Amino acid sequence: MLTEQQVSRSWGNLFKGSDSISDETVDRAAALLDELRPESPLRHRLGVELDEIRQMVAKKG
Repeated sequence: MLTEQQVSRSWGNLFKGSDSISDETVDRAAALLDELRPESPLRHRLGVELDEIRQMVAKKG
């Protein structure tokens, strides 16, 4: 299990400077969320963000 700081850093690196987001990137982001405790506020916040990213990807694709 990763710390919230590690997940936050990895999350930022996934989407840093990315003009297009692939399905692989979305899958990697979801895997990062799985590393956090279910009650984690960071997990909730990033989960909402991931849902928004998925919607954006779906609109483009």
